[in-house]
Amino acid sequence: MSRDLFQGSNAVVGGDYLIRSQFQMKRILGAVLAGLMTFGLVFGMAASLNLTSDSLGSATTVVAACQAGAMNATYTSTYTAAAPGPGYTVGTVTITGLAATCYSKPYKVTLSTAAGASLGEATGTTPGAGTTIVVTFAPVVSAASVTAVNVVISG
Repeated sequence: MSRDLFQGSNAVVGGDYLIRSQFQMKRILGAVLAGLMTFGLVFGMAASLNLTSDSLGSATTVVAACQAGAMNATYTSTYTAAAPGPGYTVGTVTITGLAATCYSKPYKVTLSTAAGASLGEATGTTPGAGTTIVVTFAPVVSAASVTAVNVVISG
């Protein structure tokens, strides 16, 4: 009689419930295991990359300056009727205070705006003697826009 009572309903009787519960547990356990295996595989591959200084990456290196003392950079503006004028322009920057430890090294001088935008660059090599570098800019730069002179000596 009890068999007829539950025949038309969705009730779970005895062993069916146990079988479904075990199947669900196996599915959950399988998903967790697959996730752990994927994590282990990805972690293992990342650990085997072995980045060196010859490969792609990022690093910060401290370098010594070629001199401890300060250098002074000055420019004189000249009135020009031609472009970028009419107005005052900068065509030459004079750098003084160069130490002997900075002789014969490559340099870059940049004239820039208050926002740091480059107006012009000049490159060359520092002299082998003396304390002064005279840098010429071609084309000349509008003096009204110049707010900074940046000097980099490399090597």
